[in-house]
Amino acid sequence: MADLTLNGLSKHYGDFYAVREVSLTIADGEFLVLLGPSGCGKTTTLRMIAGFIEPSAGHVRLAGQDVTLLPPWRRNAGMVFQSYALFPHMTVAQNVAFGLEMRKLPRADIERRVEEVLALVRLGGYGGRLPRQLSGGQQQRVALARALAIRPDVLLLDEPLSNLDAKLRQEVRVEIRELQRQLGLTTVMVTHDQEEALTMADRLVVMNEGSVRQVGSQRDLYERPADRFVAGFVGRTTFLAGSIEAPGRFRSDGGLALACTGGNPGRAALSLRPERVEIGLQPRSGLDNSLSGTVEFVSYLGALIDIHVRLSPSDRLVVQIANREGGFAPEVGQPVHVGWPASAAQVFNE
Repeated sequence: MADLTLNGLSKHYGDFYAVREVSLTIADGEFLVLLGPSGCGKTTTLRMIAGFIEPSAGHVRLAGQDVTLLPPWRRNAGMVFQSYALFPHMTVAQNVAFGLEMRKLPRADIERRVEEVLALVRLGGYGGRLPRQLSGGQQQRVALARALAIRPDVLLLDEPLSNLDAKLRQEVRVEIRELQRQLGLTTVMVTHDQEEALTMADRLVVMNEGSVRQVGSQRDLYERPADRFVAGFVGRTTFLAGSIEAPGRFRSDGGLALACTGGNPGRAALSLRPERVEIGLQPRSGLDNSLSGTVEFVSYLGALIDIHVRLSPSDRLVVQIANREGGFAPEVGQPVHVGWPASAAQVFNE
């Protein structure tokens, strides 16, 4: 276990920067998630930490040691790849033992440690099987066991759940989080899945175009996004385009006059989370914004219902309500009223 520090880490290929000046400090035992769309630089950052990609600039320090120029096998970092990268011709036990054999541990120590980590990931008794004889979730556990067997200072996870089906993904991410807490492992995970990141992380790092856009807790990023990109990427939101005419007054391109907080006069976008909007057949009193509209689309999501409401020819927002027996259930084409307090919306100047 150890802390991890990235200082000005960059990687460029000619004039193209895959990663630009990333500086982070990951505390001992912390679970940090790098979150962002494809091509944002998160996997390149992880591979520079692991030693598979040499940085163009910056430093990586692990447990107080500068490991920037060390090869992967000298960094004591355990990595789980997106594809698991198991050797198909080796048994589960041989796969898990591979890193220990490369470190030339005594045979008795290797066998004991393989048995320990397989039990830890609930695969005791599976040592003699080949990867093709396992389910996707079991293969993922073998890859995790192989990374843990070397007793790494830092655990690196490159979208480890992306090959699992939705139900299994939910189960395994809880298992990984519980195991990480149990072992107190410093962990860095890469994902583009928001729900996965929000469920597992102690802190989140949102990246885009090679740069860090915001670092913080789940609540920080959801409630107080630093910019429009973070607001749109973390969770769901509706953006209404328009302008701030005066302090506290936003006018949409569709002509809606809305009360808001923050922002400066000029072109802007108003961001509104779907669960923060109230909806009904009658207008609600006491709200800063109260508007009439028409239901255009209803999406049934099980526990939740999404209602798309047209407010003007160019303004539409999404309202999300809980699915309760006997609760409000509008139909397409039905007139409705929506409303929200000014503090529920955020404004981002262009």
